[in-house]
Amino acid sequence: MRTVFRHLLADTLFVSVTHFIVWFAITFYVYLQTRSVFATGVIAGLFLVLTSLSGIWFGSIVDHHPRRTVMIASNAVAIGLYTAAFALYLVTDERVFTDPASPLLWGFVLLLMGGVIVGNLRGIALSTAVTLLIPADERDRANGLVGTVSGVSFLVTSVISGLLVGLSGMFHVLVLSLVVMGGSIAHLLMVRVPGDRPAPAAADAGRVDLRGTLAVVAAVPGLFALIGFSTINNLLGGVYMALLDAYGLSLVTVQEWGLLWGVLSSGFIIGGLVVARRGLGANPLRSLLVANVALWLLATTFTLHRSIVVLGVGMFLYLCVIPFIEASEQTVLQKVVPYERQGRVFGFAQSVEQAASPLTAFLISPVAQFVVIPFMTTGAGVELIGGWFGTGPDRGIALVFVLTGLVGLVLTLLAFRTRQYRALSDRYLGVPVG
Repeated sequence: MRTVFRHLLADTLFVSVTHFIVWFAITFYVYLQTRSVFATGVIAGLFLVLTSLSGIWFGSIVDHHPRRTVMIASNAVAIGLYTAAFALYLVTDERVFTDPASPLLWGFVLLLMGGVIVGNLRGIALSTAVTLLIPADERDRANGLVGTVSGVSFLVTSVISGLLVGLSGMFHVLVLSLVVMGGSIAHLLMVRVPGDRPAPAAADAGRVDLRGTLAVVAAVPGLFALIGFSTINNLLGGVYMALLDAYGLSLVTVQEWGLLWGVLSSGFIIGGLVVARRGLGANPLRSLLVANVALWLLATTFTLHRSIVVLGVGMFLYLCVIPFIEASEQTVLQKVVPYERQGRVFGFAQSVEQAASPLTAFLISPVAQFVVIPFMTTGAGVELIGGWFGTGPDRGIALVFVLTGLVGLVLTLLAFRTRQYRALSDRYLGVPVG
């Protein structure tokens, strides 16, 4: 069983890296061709919206088919979309792609985006495969390895994408994607997954069955609260999505900032490896909240002083903590949700949680630009806290980070005292009700 899981994990690593390379590459390519920040912003927005909308549907697909079949089908669909994009790329005059309003450019983008998004099927399938293949008391470590794979993907892809786009535009990116997807299918055809069968048809009212999925979530005390808590975390995380680059670039050059992120992203890998080695303890839900306390304490402090060193160390530790949070949620869901419904519950959680960050990112930018930055530049904040906190646009952004961290910390501490936390902990630990 563990050998099979390692095969699926290694296969997912190569495929995930490839999908991320395509995603980074198309963003780089569109900007280099059009020099339009608006175009790249639209790409990011569309990607997040489509990822959120597809989660529940993808979860239902996972529940109704063998996991290996889902992974192979995901690759096959991606190959079809990438092949169509490659054909369009080869027959289109590259000058057409310099126009940000070109229908052919956006057709090219949507084909590639579709191939990347369909790769999300594999993530849901792998999460449920952990339940199938790994004993309950070892799943936290397995989820740590899944987090490590995500970290490795994030670490190497921006560098590889930049090199390939600089070499030949999208040509070698698409060649690489087709080769890896085909190789992955060949590998998966040789892997046999014991017990890999779809849920019995009689257990389901319909293919997507959102009403049934909501009923399953509601039937587990505290599960809605867990998903809601993660959604609030992502809402707060949207603040960093929107403003962190602007803050970092106020301290260092763009080249230094890019290099720093290459180093910082190793935090994902280190955090995931720690989880894989040491696990999450007897109660992963408690581990999730403790990790959130650490995360929001870091978020509150790493911009108190105007220093790239303090920011870098704080962000590195911040990223080390994230795999603990993600692995904890995955481990709890794998234990308390019936296996035949896990795909839809994972998909539902993905849809709800991933919709949060872009919403906050969209809302916080004007608040920072027109309220907080003036407050710390020419407003009352200069006299109130400017003497020790500093003044200027970058300190306005820093103040937003500090306040966001405090809100997250307070909400996490309050979560420890809720009956939903106690109920879900008891459910995970098997404590008898009443």
